[in-house]
Formats: sequence, structure tokens, C-alpha cells
Amino acid sequence: MNSLDPSLVEQVKKLQQKYAVMGQDLSSYLDGLLYSDYLTYWDYIHLDTLLSLQNPKTQFPDEKVFIVYHQITELYFNLILWEIEQIAYREQLEEKFFIERLNRMINYFRQLEGSFTIMIDGMEREQFLKFRMALLPASGFQSAQYRLIELCSTDMINLVNVLEREALMEYSDLNKQLQRLYWQSGATELASGKKTLTLQQFEEKYSRLFLETGMKYRDRNLRKLYLRHFPNSPEVIARLREFDQMSNVIWPLAHLKSAGRYLHRDTEDIKATGGTNWQKYLPPRFQRIMFFPELWSEQEKEEWGRAGVLHALHDQSGKTK
Repeated sequence: MNSLDPSLVEQVKKLQQKYAVMGQDLSSYLDGLLYSDYLTYWDYIHLDTLLSLQNPKTQFPDEKVFIVYHQITELYFNLILWEIEQIAYREQLEEKFFIERLNRMINYFRQLEGSFTIMIDGMEREQFLKFRMALLPASGFQSAQYRLIELCSTDMINLVNVLEREALMEYSDLNKQLQRLYWQSGATELASGKKTLTLQQFEEKYSRLFLETGMKYRDRNLRKLYLRHFPNSPEVIARLREFDQMSNVIWPLAHLKSAGRYLHRDTEDIKATGGTNWQKYLPPRFQRIMFFPELWSEQEKEEWGRAGVLHALHDQSGKTK
């Protein structure tokens, strides 16, 4: 009988020590390993479950494209939130770790920006305008994860409607600020200014979560962590500026381009967004949302959104990619 590899014996000893500390018997765990099946790719990623999650409400083929695209988007949002959580709860937050995670989040947003061609070029407008009416009052406006990214990135006051921001600056009551967040104006009726059913549903389901998240990240959002740990780091500042641009200019403009492709400015077409007033809600120049306002000059703030337009024009001309 061949003798056991010494390195294997050493690993078994380490496993014994590991489970002994927990008062567990290594032999039982080895039995479980012996009896368990080999892991497969499809089981690991739950492929069958994943492919069962597309359930169109109409017979139009392009509705499946619409569903899959939004599911992919939410998965990227989930990754961004996962990176923020790692930063926020890091016991010793090093500059290298902070920058690496910021780079990951920027890359996720880059992928999201580029992916809008799936919607812009990948669906027939006639099909979209028909199947979209069957989905009311649901809207991508109701993406809670995107709102959570905002709440985890900056102080809530920086997300308040720009016309009310100064008046609410002195209030520390996050609930009062939550009632005036900028995106609420994107789901009001054009004529009356009343909340649409889209917004009513959204607030009913997520308002508590948003308030809890605002409280949880009040002292550990990305802006607070930057100011506390790396206020003089040029590389951190560069990454935060890029993240700010991707989140609040490039991404919304890509979204706006997609909306403009399928929805014109007449009232009937606006209905197809679930009642959201997207023409005033999506353009960055109207909202001026900045996660890190101290990193931008007054001129840059005045021209907020212009860089995104130039970015889009460069992409179209093929000068950059």
C-alpha cells in the first residue's frame, strides 16, 4: 500500500484542528464529503431556476428581451451594493482596498452603460409600445436597488430635489429629507402633479427600507468614508469623480437615450413608462445629483451633464469606446 502524501496528512491535521476548536468531529464531515455528489455548473448557478424567471405577460417576442435586460441590470446593481457594503464594514479601510472596490463599481456601471444597446437596437418599437401597456403601472423607476446605491453613496441631503435642498439643509431629520428626494418628481402626473400609482406602490413597499438604509449608512456612506480617511488622496478623488459621473450623468443619459428611442414627447407615449415624467426626471442637468459635491468646481456644477453628452457624441463618432 502506498504511503499517504505528507502534504495531504498535514492538511488533514489542520482540518482536525479547525473542527476541534468548534467541538466538531472531522470524521463526520469527511463522511459527508464522501457521500455528497460532485458539484455541477448548472447546480452551482441554479441555471434551471434562472431560466424559469422570464415570464412575459404578452405574446410579443421582444418582451423577453425587455425582461432579461432588466434582470441583468438588477444583478449588476446588486454587485455594486455588495462592493459598497464591503467598503463600509471593512474594519481597517485601506486606500488600496477602497480604490479597488471603486474600480469594480465603475466597471459595473460601464457595462451597464454599454448594455443599453440591447434595448436601443434590440427591440422593435412597435412591439415595445404595445407590450409595455400591458405592464402598467410597473416601471424601471421602481428599481429599489438603484435608490439604495444612491443612499449608500452620499448623504441624503445631496439627493433632495435641487430646488428644496438648501431649505432642508439645516434639518437632520432623514425622514423629512426622504419625503423630498429628487426622483419623486419623476413619478408625478403631468397635469395635476399628484403621485402616480407607480410612485404610491414604490413608496408603500420600500419607504421603510430606504429610511433604514439612510440611517445605517449615515456615518459610513462612501462620501463620509472618503472625507474621514482619504480627503487628500488624488487617486481616490479621481475614482470618486468617475463613479459620480458614471452614476449620475453617463448612466442616466444612456437611460434617457433608450427612453427617447421608444418614447416620444406626446402624452400617449409617456403613458408607456408607467406614468413617470421621464423627460424631466432623467436629464442630469435638471436634477444635479452629485454624490461628492465638494469634488466639483462651481463651473463643473453649472455644466453638470455636459460631460456625459460629449461622452455620448464621442462614442457615436467612434473616437472613444
